[in-house]
Amino acid sequence: MMTSAADKQFETSTAVPEENAPVAHPWQGLPAERFQLIRLNALPADRETGLRPLQFLSFGRVERHSEAESFLRLTVELPAHSTPKEVNILEVWVDHQEQQVRINNDYPLRTEPANRGLGRFMLAQAIAWAAKRWKHYTVASQPLLIKHAKSDAARLRRDHALQAQGFAVTYEDAVQMRAVCSVGRVSQLHSDWNDSKVSIVDTLDSAMMLQNADQNLNSQRAQIKKLNERIDLLKSEDSTLRFTIAMLAIFAVFQAALLIWMATR
Repeated sequence: MMTSAADKQFETSTAVPEENAPVAHPWQGLPAERFQLIRLNALPADRETGLRPLQFLSFGRVERHSEAESFLRLTVELPAHSTPKEVNILEVWVDHQEQQVRINNDYPLRTEPANRGLGRFMLAQAIAWAAKRWKHYTVASQPLLIKHAKSDAARLRRDHALQAQGFAVTYEDAVQMRAVCSVGRVSQLHSDWNDSKVSIVDTLDSAMMLQNADQNLNSQRAQIKKLNERIDLLKSEDSTLRFTIAMLAIFAVFQAALLIWMATR
């Protein structure tokens, strides 16, 4: 089939964007493969973030390795709650040629629920993963913008979490609108977190929790059944008493009427 010059020009113009379009890394779309249960312990209510009750969340991870690079993604999911994109996600890319580690290089780490220790926990898990093999690798610095912090309190919490893990937060201006998060090597970072706020629940503990919950549920069902039987009995007795009182009232009225009739006769 012959093709005109206009058709050839059209094919060339449509093929250029496809060739120049960025190709997504095959590891970017990987779903989590391993899951753990984490517990957010109950904390006093906060003026900014509100109530902080006991919560259980799903903590997932997926990792890949090659000769050129390694990859780790950590995710936290809330039950029956959908979080916005790029929230509760932490990605670590390791470049073995440059011997450099990049932690959430494309976007800052944001966690929900906020002010519960999730940020430090996820950073600690990522640091522990990187420190197992690449302690001598350098860590890429990351800019911190004021738009990523909703308030001064959120900014201070962010800076405290980063500094507690070993990062240095340096502000580039006096009004603290822009900062840089940096550290020398992976070995300078800390893999601990505040376990009084966030703790990992292992399989046996979660099974024991489910067993105890089932036992408590069965006990409450038995108590509710006894209470319902008691209520039915009391209702039956109440109906009997009401009938008796009504009959006595009718008999009393009849006697009073009979006495009045006899007195008038």
